[in-house]
Amino acid sequence: MRRDEFLKSMVALAAAGSLPLSAQAATNMKMMIPANPGGGWDATGRALGQAILEAKAADNVQYENKGGAAGVIGLAQFANSAKNDPDQIIMMGAVMIGGIITGKPPVSLTSCTPIARLTSEYNVFVVPAESPLKTMKDVAEQFKKDPGSVKWGGGSRGSTEHISAAMLARTLGVDPKKVNYVAFRGGGEAVAAILGGNVTVGGSGYSEFAEYIKSGKMRAIAVTSEKRLPGSTVPTMREQGYNVVLGNWRGVYAGPGITAPQRAALTEGIVRATKTKAWQDALAKNAWTPAVMTGKEFDDFVEYEFSSLRAIMYLSGMI
Repeated sequence: MRRDEFLKSMVALAAAGSLPLSAQAATNMKMMIPANPGGGWDATGRALGQAILEAKAADNVQYENKGGAAGVIGLAQFANSAKNDPDQIIMMGAVMIGGIITGKPPVSLTSCTPIARLTSEYNVFVVPAESPLKTMKDVAEQFKKDPGSVKWGGGSRGSTEHISAAMLARTLGVDPKKVNYVAFRGGGEAVAAILGGNVTVGGSGYSEFAEYIKSGKMRAIAVTSEKRLPGSTVPTMREQGYNVVLGNWRGVYAGPGITAPQRAALTEGIVRATKTKAWQDALAKNAWTPAVMTGKEFDDFVEYEFSSLRAIMYLSGMI
């Protein structure tokens, strides 16, 4: 094949989305982060962006934060703007699924294209350092005596920390509908509320609270994992007598209508990004568990998560 014919064929393949991102022309990727700055989605998205650049899966990554309604507001905007565009992605995860279940929005994940699960993480519950409540047992006793007096702060309604609080209520014989839950649009707002004593207990991924726990500004009283996190002394909910085990995870979707070759190319680029030093450093820094999953396995996983979370939320009185 002559050089000019080869180049024409490469251009045609790239235009059709049949080449991996590494073989395509310069790309400007747009990433929707459906939460305000300072939270887990924001940290994960920006870490992934740096990894994408290191993997040369794109030449530039632009970020847009759009918080509210457990990511559903950002999802609706993304679904409209990213149609047929393989250069746009959105951060998503268990929190968004919870928001979709409780909010029943007109736009759901089914309109978009699954790409990959990235990480898994468990929630940690914290209290301000000066709180008179020193342990989860202290919180549980007050919660059982007067549910409304305990303000639980965390992500949007339907988030994993919200579900965990409802699960605790159920194990204590408290009506889950009496959980006094304060939802925040981003991790930064939640941190400020906890440090300011505006909520009794805060919940989120360990990475969001890590620096405040280490500095002594927050006291970690429980984690929702099966076992204690590696290198951590924070007791699990279960070992303290409360049958609350619930994980969080985060992933990436693309817009509606992209082709199968475009999905394959985008998936290949994201997977390469997860193998970079930048991503490995982010995993270690934030105590994220790598949990990469793609293709039909990821499709089936999301479908299972909808069913599983819907059941948990129903039993916890949230829906």
